[in-house]
Amino acid sequence: MKVVLINGSPHQHGCTYTALAETAKTLESEGIETEIFWIKSKPISGCLGCGKCSSLNKRCAIDDVVNEFLAIAENADGFIIGSPVHYSAAGGAITSFLDRTFYSGGSLFRLKPGAAIVVARRAGTTAALDQLNKYFAITQMPMITSYYWNNLHGTKPEDVVKDEEGMCVIRTLSRNMAWFLKCKDAGEKAGISMPEIEKKINTNFIR
Repeated sequence: MKVVLINGSPHQHGCTYTALAETAKTLESEGIETEIFWIKSKPISGCLGCGKCSSLNKRCAIDDVVNEFLAIAENADGFIIGSPVHYSAAGGAITSFLDRTFYSGGSLFRLKPGAAIVVARRAGTTAALDQLNKYFAITQMPMITSYYWNNLHGTKPEDVVKDEEGMCVIRTLSRNMAWFLKCKDAGEKAGISMPEIEKKINTNFIR
């Protein structure tokens, strides 16, 4: 079993990475393989609404870091999204990345557990978490939680490590993720099938 952790910060080894590294360490102690995927620091285009992804087999028409990630996501069992907080929201790059990732490859994530972790200097964390959790909710992904909201504080990696409560929260989150994956695996081995997929009904509010 493998969990991919997305580093949505423009800094490869900054505060967000520090939080994800602690998460990965805990997951691995529970026997879960991990990979930290960095979205890098280059500008990432938002979704252009071109619709071409519908004919590209779960890939985006813009061939960049999004498609690199989708190739990995196909064989992953769970996901943790890490983001810095910019103006009480997830960073612009990770937002563009996730919009295109879930729009073009959403079916790759169905019933795979997900969680979000955010890091801020001071405030805006819960608003950013609400934003990120919506990607899980619209893609039928079970959301893994902890005993508090998954946020940490600090402006430097060494500050994040000093947030003892925040670090404890994400270690608990990691153990909960590992437990869920093991339960899901046990259920599949016991013959419990995936839920039936009903044909979607799309409506709007124009009559």
